[in-house]
Amino acid sequence: MLLAVACSVYFVALGNSAIWDANEAFYVETPREMLEANDLVNPTFNYEPRFNKPVLSYWIVAAFYRMFGVSVGVQRLAIALGALVLIASAYLLASIGKLEAGIREPEAGSRKPEAGSGKPEAALWAAVGLAAAPRLVMFARRIFIDIWISAFLALTLVFFALAEARPERRRRYLVLMYVSIGLGALTKGPVAIALPALAFGLYLIVRRELRRVTEMMIPLGIVIVAAIVVPWYLALYREHGWTHIQSFLISENVERFTQGLGVRQERGPWFYLPVVLSDSFPWSLLLFAAAAAAWRERTRLETLLWCWIAAIVGFFSLSAGKQDLYIFPIVPAVAALGGLAMQRGLTRRDWGRWVTVTLAGIGALVAVAGVGVLFLFETAGRTYALDSAALVGGLALAGGLVVLVLAMQRRPAASALTLLGAIVAMNWAFVVRVLPEFERYKPVPAFSQTLQPRLAPGDLVAHYQVALPSMVYYLRRHVEQFFDEAPFVAAIQSGTRVYAVLSADDYAALAPRIGGATCVIERRPTFEVKLRQVLSRQPLPELLLISNRCN
Repeated sequence: MLLAVACSVYFVALGNSAIWDANEAFYVETPREMLEANDLVNPTFNYEPRFNKPVLSYWIVAAFYRMFGVSVGVQRLAIALGALVLIASAYLLASIGKLEAGIREPEAGSRKPEAGSGKPEAALWAAVGLAAAPRLVMFARRIFIDIWISAFLALTLVFFALAEARPERRRRYLVLMYVSIGLGALTKGPVAIALPALAFGLYLIVRRELRRVTEMMIPLGIVIVAAIVVPWYLALYREHGWTHIQSFLISENVERFTQGLGVRQERGPWFYLPVVLSDSFPWSLLLFAAAAAAWRERTRLETLLWCWIAAIVGFFSLSAGKQDLYIFPIVPAVAALGGLAMQRGLTRRDWGRWVTVTLAGIGALVAVAGVGVLFLFETAGRTYALDSAALVGGLALAGGLVVLVLAMQRRPAASALTLLGAIVAMNWAFVVRVLPEFERYKPVPAFSQTLQPRLAPGDLVAHYQVALPSMVYYLRRHVEQFFDEAPFVAAIQSGTRVYAVLSADDYAALAPRIGGATCVIERRPTFEVKLRQVLSRQPLPELLLISNRCN
């Protein structure tokens, strides 16, 4: 029942909030433009070519648009289904069971078989833990491509694990694994091939079974992956030659990894440690118990899951362009390890203390987070008018304290269920109550509504030093992007009627050059501030809609 309630929040009120800038805008608008142009080979955004990603993610949304119509909610339905694939993958991984013969039986005094035996309780703990993860709930509302590449990589891991667990069906599962790799490669490129190869190679090395690489049906796998990936690249080559293909493979992959192309801040080698703990919270904190169990018992399944996590985190830790979402494909493995740790702690006395202490710590963290939310939104000057934040903070504080008390009473099952129930309740409050209130801090829909009756075919809509790509979707027209002062000022001073969006600070800085020729049509607050600004009670930053035709 808890799993059903946790999963259903992914499908509630999908259209109750505007597009999130900037990531979501590309996956709402690009498929719409492709359908409008009746061209499924050449992705465009802002009516300009967009070849920095392969095409499958756009095709998925375009298919949903064809079936249900073009809307933000329909695009989010596709993301929600990708999140369900991740949750189902966690369930399957935890339920696969022993991947090797001869694992010792549980010691005397244990009430049930060990977690490694793949009992359905471990699978349910894994699935509901991931379904309740706040980061997955948030990402499933706005991060299309990373949800789906994570889903395809999760299926790759599941089918490899099944091939290891059931040798009699190995060929079938390996074929499905290569299909998943091909779909992942058509979603985000070579990384969908490199990460599984690295993880599974590491697994075979750790198991001292590298010679088994000959059993991986690699030649057939190459054919399967090529059959999925090559047709679109071939169509692209026929129209544009190597230009876009080379740009994607070099700039978006090699240069981003080696030089950090497009990343504005340098991040150290330990950047991903807190990300690992936050992406799959709360079950990520069970990784410490899971690591101890894996070291002592060394089942194939847990070895495989740890190799998957280590390969992905290690690979991207070496990159120059670190982004937190890059390692999101580890979350089903983390959730599965968490589910196995929970079941082991509930059924084996030697592991019970690990789980109980961990749950007490999680409860304390959730309670502290609730206090933080109440402080930021209720006492720190009311910088943000999010009344429902008090509900979320109250649920976190009360739920965390109850979890802590139950854990201290050595009631781990009740403590874990209370923890998951509290987080699921917070997720529902966030989706149903907080997100609608958050709309006042999204200026694009309001600006677009103001512009619609004013715009004529020859007018120029522009952004200066701001990234608001969702306006393209709402206006259904090209929006010019300016980053340098001189061309923007020249556009304002031209004979063309211009409507521009920029920050209040930038407008003040440009006032000596454009102030007399422009006027402010509308101003809107935004949420793009740092924690120290909230704590210091600084006013919200504003975006302005201005024009050089004020009559």
